[in-house]
Amino acid sequence: MDAFAGRFPSDAVSRDTALDSEFECRLADCPKLAYRVALAVLRNEAEAEDVAQEAMLRAYRNFSRLRDRDRFRSWLVRTAWRISLDRIRAARRRERRERTATEGEIRTRVRDVAKSHEIQSQVAEALDTLPGKMRIVLILAAIEGHNVSEVAKSLGLPEGTVKSRLFHARKRMAERLQWIVKNTPST
Repeated sequence: MDAFAGRFPSDAVSRDTALDSEFECRLADCPKLAYRVALAVLRNEAEAEDVAQEAMLRAYRNFSRLRDRDRFRSWLVRTAWRISLDRIRAARRRERRERTATEGEIRTRVRDVAKSHEIQSQVAEALDTLPGKMRIVLILAAIEGHNVSEVAKSLGLPEGTVKSRLFHARKRMAERLQWIVKNTPST
Protein backbone atom coordinates (compact mmCIF):
# COMPACT_ATOMS: atom_id res chain seq x y z
CA MET A 1 0.00 0.00 0.00
CA ASP A 2 2.88 2.36 0.74
CA ALA A 3 4.13 2.03 -2.85
CA PHE A 4 0.62 2.75 -4.13
CA ALA A 5 0.12 5.69 -1.76
CA GLY A 6 3.57 7.08 -2.56
CA ARG A 7 2.50 7.75 -6.16
CA PHE A 8 -0.28 10.16 -5.16
CA PRO A 9 -0.31 13.60 -3.56
CA SER A 10 -0.62 13.57 0.22
CA ASP A 11 -4.11 15.10 0.15
CA ALA A 12 -5.32 12.10 -1.87
CA VAL A 13 -4.03 9.61 0.70
CA SER A 14 -6.24 8.65 3.63
CA ARG A 15 -4.80 8.32 7.14
CA ASP A 16 -7.17 5.50 8.23
CA THR A 17 -4.94 2.40 8.26
CA ALA A 18 -7.82 -0.08 8.66
CA LEU A 19 -9.51 1.41 5.62
CA ASP A 20 -6.18 1.42 3.79
CA SER A 21 -5.56 -2.25 4.47
CA GLU A 22 -9.11 -3.17 3.40
CA PHE A 23 -8.61 -1.18 0.20
CA GLU A 24 -5.27 -2.89 -0.40
CA CYS A 25 -6.87 -6.33 -0.03
CA ARG A 26 -9.67 -5.52 -2.45
CA LEU A 27 -7.28 -3.91 -4.92
CA ALA A 28 -5.00 -6.96 -5.18
CA ASP A 29 -6.09 -8.10 -8.67
CA CYS A 30 -8.00 -5.01 -9.79
CA PRO A 31 -5.32 -2.91 -11.53
CA LYS A 32 -5.11 -5.48 -14.31
CA LEU A 33 -8.90 -5.63 -14.46
CA ALA A 34 -9.21 -1.83 -14.77
CA TYR A 35 -6.51 -1.85 -17.46
CA ARG A 36 -8.22 -4.61 -19.44
CA VAL A 37 -11.56 -2.80 -19.34
CA ALA A 38 -9.97 0.45 -20.49
CA LEU A 39 -7.99 -1.31 -23.21
CA ALA A 40 -11.13 -3.03 -24.51
CA VAL A 41 -12.89 0.32 -24.83
CA LEU A 42 -10.01 2.55 -25.97
CA ARG A 43 -7.83 0.09 -27.91
CA ASN A 44 -4.76 2.14 -26.97
CA GLU A 45 -2.32 0.79 -24.38
CA ALA A 46 -0.99 4.15 -23.17
CA GLU A 47 -4.47 5.62 -22.72
CA ALA A 48 -5.65 2.41 -21.05
CA GLU A 49 -2.82 2.69 -18.52
CA ASP A 50 -3.78 6.30 -17.80
CA VAL A 51 -7.43 5.36 -17.37
CA ALA A 52 -6.57 2.44 -15.08
CA GLN A 53 -4.47 4.71 -12.88
CA GLU A 54 -7.17 7.37 -12.79
CA ALA A 55 -9.81 4.75 -11.94
CA MET A 56 -7.69 3.38 -9.08
CA LEU A 57 -7.04 6.88 -7.78
CA ARG A 58 -10.76 7.68 -7.84
CA ALA A 59 -11.47 4.37 -6.15
CA TYR A 60 -8.94 5.13 -3.44
CA ARG A 61 -10.29 8.63 -2.86
CA ASN A 62 -13.89 7.44 -2.71
CA PHE A 63 -13.45 4.04 -1.06
CA SER A 64 -14.65 5.32 2.30
CA ARG A 65 -17.97 6.31 0.66
CA LEU A 66 -18.59 2.92 -0.93
CA ARG A 67 -21.56 1.39 0.88
CA ASP A 68 -21.26 -2.20 -0.30
CA ARG A 69 -17.55 -2.96 -0.36
CA ASP A 70 -18.19 -6.48 -1.63
CA ARG A 71 -19.03 -4.85 -4.97
CA PHE A 72 -15.67 -3.11 -5.21
CA ARG A 73 -14.60 -4.93 -8.37
CA SER A 74 -17.75 -4.02 -10.30
CA TRP A 75 -17.50 -0.46 -8.99
CA LEU A 76 -13.92 -0.18 -10.26
CA VAL A 77 -14.89 -1.70 -13.61
CA ARG A 78 -17.73 0.83 -14.01
CA THR A 79 -15.39 3.66 -13.07
CA ALA A 80 -12.76 2.57 -15.63
CA TRP A 81 -15.45 2.09 -18.27
CA ARG A 82 -16.96 5.55 -17.69
CA ILE A 83 -13.58 7.27 -17.73
CA SER A 84 -12.79 5.47 -21.00
CA LEU A 85 -16.06 6.59 -22.56
CA ASP A 86 -15.39 10.16 -21.41
CA ARG A 87 -12.01 10.05 -23.17
CA ILE A 88 -13.62 8.79 -26.38
CA ARG A 89 -16.23 11.56 -26.26
CA ALA A 90 -13.54 14.18 -25.63
CA ALA A 91 -11.51 12.89 -28.58
CA ARG A 92 -14.56 13.05 -30.85
CA ARG A 93 -15.29 16.63 -29.78
CA ARG A 94 -11.68 17.57 -30.41
CA GLU A 95 -11.77 16.00 -33.89
CA ARG A 96 -14.98 17.84 -34.77
CA ARG A 97 -13.49 21.15 -33.69
CA GLU A 98 -10.37 20.50 -35.75
CA ARG A 99 -12.40 19.60 -38.83
CA THR A 100 -14.47 22.75 -38.80
CA ALA A 101 -13.12 25.97 -40.12
CA THR A 102 -11.50 28.34 -37.68
CA GLU A 103 -13.69 30.95 -36.06
CA GLY A 104 -11.78 33.75 -37.71
CA GLU A 105 -12.52 32.41 -41.18
CA ILE A 106 -16.19 32.02 -40.33
CA ARG A 107 -16.45 35.52 -38.86
CA THR A 108 -14.79 37.05 -41.92
CA ARG A 109 -17.18 35.22 -44.21
CA VAL A 110 -20.24 36.22 -42.16
CA ARG A 111 -19.12 39.88 -42.08
CA ASP A 112 -18.74 39.92 -45.85
CA VAL A 113 -22.12 38.31 -46.34
CA ALA A 114 -23.90 40.56 -43.83
CA LYS A 115 -23.04 43.70 -45.84
CA SER A 116 -26.09 43.33 -47.98
CA HIS A 117 -29.32 44.84 -46.64
CA GLU A 118 -31.38 41.97 -48.03
CA ILE A 119 -29.23 39.46 -46.21
CA GLN A 120 -29.47 41.42 -42.97
CA SER A 121 -33.25 41.42 -43.17
CA GLN A 122 -33.25 37.67 -43.87
CA VAL A 123 -31.04 37.07 -40.84
CA ALA A 124 -33.31 39.21 -38.67
CA GLU A 125 -36.35 37.32 -39.95
CA ALA A 126 -34.69 33.96 -39.26
CA LEU A 127 -33.75 35.16 -35.78
CA ASP A 128 -37.36 36.19 -35.13
CA THR A 129 -38.57 32.68 -35.99
CA LEU A 130 -36.49 31.15 -33.19
CA PRO A 131 -38.26 30.35 -29.91
CA GLY A 132 -37.55 32.97 -27.24
CA LYS A 133 -35.37 30.63 -25.19
CA MET A 134 -33.05 29.99 -28.12
CA ARG A 135 -33.15 33.56 -29.41
CA ILE A 136 -31.97 35.15 -26.16
CA VAL A 137 -29.09 32.66 -25.80
CA LEU A 138 -28.02 33.22 -29.42
CA ILE A 139 -28.19 37.00 -29.10
CA LEU A 140 -26.16 37.06 -25.89
CA ALA A 141 -23.54 34.57 -27.09
CA ALA A 142 -23.18 35.15 -30.82
CA ILE A 143 -24.17 38.78 -31.21
CA GLU A 144 -23.21 40.35 -27.88
CA GLY A 145 -20.08 38.17 -27.61
CA HIS A 146 -20.62 36.72 -24.12
CA ASN A 147 -19.17 33.30 -23.36
CA VAL A 148 -21.30 30.35 -22.25
CA SER A 149 -20.63 30.82 -18.53
CA GLU A 150 -21.56 34.52 -18.69
CA VAL A 151 -24.80 33.73 -20.53
CA ALA A 152 -25.59 30.97 -18.03
CA LYS A 153 -25.07 33.31 -15.07
CA SER A 154 -27.08 36.15 -16.56
CA LEU A 155 -30.02 33.86 -17.40
CA GLY A 156 -29.75 31.70 -14.28
CA LEU A 157 -29.38 28.50 -16.31
CA PRO A 158 -26.92 25.61 -16.17
CA GLU A 159 -24.08 25.88 -18.71
CA GLY A 160 -25.17 22.62 -20.35
CA THR A 161 -28.62 24.08 -21.05
CA VAL A 162 -27.06 27.20 -22.56
CA LYS A 163 -24.77 25.09 -24.75
CA SER A 164 -27.68 22.95 -25.92
CA ARG A 165 -29.89 25.94 -26.75
CA LEU A 166 -27.02 27.68 -28.51
CA PHE A 167 -26.30 24.56 -30.58
CA HIS A 168 -29.94 24.15 -31.62
CA ALA A 169 -30.36 27.88 -32.34
CA ARG A 170 -27.28 27.91 -34.57
CA LYS A 171 -28.46 24.77 -36.32
CA ARG A 172 -31.88 26.29 -37.06
CA MET A 173 -30.31 29.52 -38.25
CA ALA A 174 -27.95 27.59 -40.52
CA GLU A 175 -30.87 25.66 -42.01
CA ARG A 176 -32.84 28.84 -42.68
CA LEU A 177 -29.87 30.70 -44.09
CA GLN A 178 -28.25 27.99 -46.20
CA TRP A 179 -28.69 30.02 -49.35
CA ILE A 180 -26.31 32.69 -47.98
CA VAL A 181 -23.45 30.25 -47.66
CA LYS A 182 -24.16 28.70 -51.06
CA ASN A 183 -24.27 32.07 -52.84
CA THR A 184 -21.20 33.57 -51.16
CA PRO A 185 -18.04 33.56 -53.25
CA SER A 186 -15.10 32.05 -51.41
CA THR A 187 -12.05 34.24 -50.97
